[in-house]
Amino acid sequence: MPQVTVTIGGRDYKMACGDGEEEHLLALGRLVDERHGELKRSFGEVGDVRLSVMTAIMIADELNEAKRRHAALEQEIERLRDSQADAASATDGRHAETAGRIAAAAERLERLADELTDGARRD
Repeated sequence: MPQVTVTIGGRDYKMACGDGEEEHLLALGRLVDERHGELKRSFGEVGDVRLSVMTAIMIADELNEAKRRHAALEQEIERLRDSQADAASATDGRHAETAGRIAAAAERLERLADELTDGARRD
């Protein structure tokens, strides 16, 4: 199992990960280190544990917001799918109605043509 060294707040942490996940874990470590540094610049020295907890809460808040937005987008996608299905159904109904009207008009035209042909034969 590969190991990588993640640096957060100037401290190194050795962590194990799955094969091929090394770069991903290092990128996550950089993200946490960036947030940790932002908070340290904002609040100063408030203690490593407290700063780590604040960092975790900040990232958890971002994750929670992303999940909320994801759920809202999933609902919007579902609403759009339903709307699309309704529109397709309505279009199919209009097509069927139009086809019926065209067929009825064709029948009337055939009757008129027959009447004209019959009238022309009598003359």
